[in-house]
Amino acid sequence: MTDPSTQDVLTRKNGRVGHISLNRPKALHALTLDMCHAMSNALTVWSEDDEVEAIIIDHHDGRGFCAGGDIAFLRNSALNDGGVSGRKFFHDEYQLNHQLFTYPKPVVAFMDGITMGGGVGISQPAKFRVATENTRFAMPETGIGLFPDVGGGWYLSRLGGRLGQFLALTGARLDGAEALWTGLATHYVPSEMLEDIKARIIERPGRIAGILSEPVGTPPKARIEENALKIAKHFASDRYEDILESLEAAAEEGDDWAAKERDTLGTKSPQTCKVALRQLAESARLTDFADNMRMEYRIASRVLTRPDFAEGVRAVIVDKTGDPKWDPATPEGVTEELLDQIFAPLPEEEEWKPL
Repeated sequence: MTDPSTQDVLTRKNGRVGHISLNRPKALHALTLDMCHAMSNALTVWSEDDEVEAIIIDHHDGRGFCAGGDIAFLRNSALNDGGVSGRKFFHDEYQLNHQLFTYPKPVVAFMDGITMGGGVGISQPAKFRVATENTRFAMPETGIGLFPDVGGGWYLSRLGGRLGQFLALTGARLDGAEALWTGLATHYVPSEMLEDIKARIIERPGRIAGILSEPVGTPPKARIEENALKIAKHFASDRYEDILESLEAAAEEGDDWAAKERDTLGTKSPQTCKVALRQLAESARLTDFADNMRMEYRIASRVLTRPDFAEGVRAVIVDKTGDPKWDPATPEGVTEELLDQIFAPLPEEEEWKPL
């Protein structure tokens, strides 16, 4: 096994299982470019290794599975190199996402803890996605002027009841039971049982489905289910202004939930919210995950160097003032022409390509 004190990703074979553990606990295992490369390289080797039947992805230590990508690195790129190194990060991270989506062997992702952004990108492609009571699943990019990437358009657009649009716009955090109820997790296991479950998978990798489906207790009630009808109603439109108007009307009639979500959206980047709605609408019409990642790379290439990203990261993560000055400042200021520019194809030599 690789020395855990020196490696941000631990890769090893346990019996007939390839095991990847994220090991950057001080950063909640946020992904760096080197981590993406290490994971991709191991997956490539194991895909051709007849001794490896399945893959486990988890984290080695700490309270997060994976909090996202290296946001400080991306902001530095946006401010200092015109987005060149940031685009390289997105390009290779998306290749890892696609590699996992098309992987020929079953992958089990243990989403025990914070699972956001880049953590969603490496867990959602897995055939088996295991949540626990510690899971906190979110795509919070509207709060920092980015967008729900790493395949987020594909996964969120395929949730029922406009749940994907709700999650993309508000950045709402789901616990493990809610992740299971929405279908973002396939199984729920109490965290105290994880090591036993992993050991049994390593012992019998051909029986993953059976091992995960054996009785492990009843998960708590999914709280989001109580608001499912409201979500479907108020987030029904792909026009952002319609969603805001629907929430405002309900809030004026005394609906506290609608008022809370209206206020939440008031803190988000109008540009990101409109990008996310178009992204999910277009993703829903696609039939090839590679096309989705190509679209998301086009968006990332443009959004990275637009004002909202560096400003959002400053306000939320760097200075922690919570006072981003969005540009454009209003939904009305985010025109269709601007969205067309963000979604437009790149020159052929700059387009994203899978491995």
